[in-house]
Amino acid sequence: MSIEAANWAYAEDFVEEDRVILEARDVADELGCVPVLPGASRAIQVLAKAMKATTAVEIGTGAGVSLTYLLRGMAPGGVVTTIDVEPEHHKAARRTIAAAGFAPERARMITGRALDVLPRLTDGGYDIVLIDARKSEYPAYLEHAMRLLRPGGLLLIDNALWHGRVPDPAQRDKDTTAVRETLKAVREDERLTIALLDAGDGLLAAVKE
Repeated sequence: MSIEAANWAYAEDFVEEDRVILEARDVADELGCVPVLPGASRAIQVLAKAMKATTAVEIGTGAGVSLTYLLRGMAPGGVVTTIDVEPEHHKAARRTIAAAGFAPERARMITGRALDVLPRLTDGGYDIVLIDARKSEYPAYLEHAMRLLRPGGLLLIDNALWHGRVPDPAQRDKDTTAVRETLKAVREDERLTIALLDAGDGLLAAVKE
């Protein structure tokens, strides 16, 4: 194992995950949805806590792993609007946050295609937008995220390295190209202060002016 790989593995396992999260990851595996990896999940929680977030949008609910991390980081009473096209994902996520001790009203779950739901959400109404859904739609998600975030709001994009494919120019499949184009758009947007973290499968964090 290379030094880089060893460092990544050590960082991923640095904070042990509890039973609630581990069980949610098992459920996600059964449902065929891939949750945010541990290192990026913990980074999401820390960032949400640092900014005392009270409102967030999550694009891609899955089994509720990142939702739980968001809620654990947000201010007491904070609410996450979480969008997923699969009703079964929302059922699993409800069980996850209940097991984590959160009231059901802390998560506003909207079942539907994200690009149909996002236009209905309030401009400038959110502290955080977390993107973790269909990779080919990342550029469109980004446009909505910039509209939804308040000044000083935090944009989070999971799978920003997409299994190591994004940094490799030889990889030109539809999903990789879409993620790469999204990162380029973020990097060129003068309204954003950005950092690309080598945590999980890559987590891009950006603060909107």
